Amino acid sequence: MLRITGGKVYAPANGIDGVVKDLFIDDSGRFAASAEGCRTIDAAGMIVFPGGVDVHTHVAGGAINFARAMTPEDHRRTQAFMRTKTRRSGLGGMAPTTFATGYLYAGMGFTTLNEAAVPVLSARHTHEELADIPIVDKSSLTLMANNEIMLDQLQKGEYERAKQVVAWYLWAAKSYGIKAVNPGGVAAWKYGKDAKQLTTPVEGYGNLTPGTIVTQLAQICDDLGLPHPMHLHCNNLGAPGNITTTLDTLQHLEGRRAHIAHSQYHAYGGDGWDTMCSETAQLAEYFNTHPGITTDAGAVVFGDTVTITADGPWQHLLYKLTGRKWGNLDVENETGCGIVPYTYRPSNLVNAVQWAAGLELLLLIKSPWQVFLSTDHPNGGCFWRYPEIIELLMRADVRKEQLQRLPDKIKGRITLPEIDREYTLLEIATAMSAGPARALGLTQKGNLSVGSDADLVLYHEDDNIAQMFSHPRYVIKGGEIVLEDGEIREAPQGREFLVRPAYDPGTDEFIRPLFEDCYTMSFENYPVEIERIEHPVVRDCHKVQ
Repeated sequence: MLRITGGKVYAPANGIDGVVKDLFIDDSGRFAASAEGCRTIDAAGMIVFPGGVDVHTHVAGGAINFARAMTPEDHRRTQAFMRTKTRRSGLGGMAPTTFATGYLYAGMGFTTLNEAAVPVLSARHTHEELADIPIVDKSSLTLMANNEIMLDQLQKGEYERAKQVVAWYLWAAKSYGIKAVNPGGVAAWKYGKDAKQLTTPVEGYGNLTPGTIVTQLAQICDDLGLPHPMHLHCNNLGAPGNITTTLDTLQHLEGRRAHIAHSQYHAYGGDGWDTMCSETAQLAEYFNTHPGITTDAGAVVFGDTVTITADGPWQHLLYKLTGRKWGNLDVENETGCGIVPYTYRPSNLVNAVQWAAGLELLLLIKSPWQVFLSTDHPNGGCFWRYPEIIELLMRADVRKEQLQRLPDKIKGRITLPEIDREYTLLEIATAMSAGPARALGLTQKGNLSVGSDADLVLYHEDDNIAQMFSHPRYVIKGGEIVLEDGEIREAPQGREFLVRPAYDPGTDEFIRPLFEDCYTMSFENYPVEIERIEHPVVRDCHKVQ
């Protein structure tokens, strides 16, 4: 039992905006209406948020391990967590180890994360790594937009069969939702091609177009009743002029739920790298007139990082542009993967546009219920740099100081200098916690309702915003104090959220012969057993009404 008293509470989902009120937590780790004889935390002089929820990050599985192996120089210079009575050793940096990931997230006040890209073929190991990340609760998304068996059904016009296949793969992976990366483009990459336009047929798939894949897969997610809509990495990532592709994608989605991943990378104008500019105003206007669509910003922070994505064609191009070391591989039948270490520099015109564009989207999209804090970790920068972004959102004067670091010729290519908006604490709590929790359909997260998970973060009020959000006074996870005064006090194992969509039991026998033609693994060894998931929370799904 725990009582928190005297703090200014910011809970957007509950309509609480800086009100001093008491909060109560029962022995089950959930919020309660009252409690007696319990421990009390005096939160006077502190602000109280629901625990942070990261809607889009990459922290476990084959791709991040590939990145760790490719960047030994990062391990030599990075922060080390030494073993204590409550903490195991680990390394931070661009691609932190599992234990460090949990400690770093908790160290900012985040208590839930969503691993945004998992091939089913590597899902078993991904779950093992997720279980090894302490403190935070987790979910994961299965990569499906380039799966050969599903694409074959869409090419034949067999929508119902494609839906059954998607449901089967979801449960085989034991994941929470669907991630669509460069629909059709990664399949085309096996032929040395890409899929940059939504109306051009995908190489090797007859008349099937990326636009059809986008609309059909979004409809499948709705028809299966998944709590999180299709999580979409649009075609033509990172390229000058790709705003046209992004707006075309959104028009294909008209009337369907969707979450657009790392939208900063999809909001560029220009017809080449020398003319690249921000077109975030166009994209923000679409969001402002379509409240049912959400996005995470994929904001860029200057410095070293490592880029990882299932978008193999883009990573090959990035390698060609930079000459940096590079890795690219095919995940049989399902997707691809590419790794390129990268440095964002304020003196680089393209990087300067990217840095500005992420902030512009967060500031130009009016509702923080639609646009969420993210760096697409580690692609735009490390997640533990979120406090820097929060300060830039809350302080227009700090943004203006940062703009002075950029090349003079950047000013005509971005809109950031014209934006005076400053986020309030309530808006930060929305973009950091309540909004992503709602978008993920995690109804027990991001709010302080009686019966919801008692995940909280308490910060000392401080004019130095980056300092305040970097050093919580307390972090409470499931009613347990896990961090106090910057020290990890407890490191409980978090839960993992899964969905179990309904599908025809005969789907096994339909997929089996196709599977044996496509995969090197045996059919029986492919699905992840539920017994392998540590502390699973399974949600049965039915069609959205």
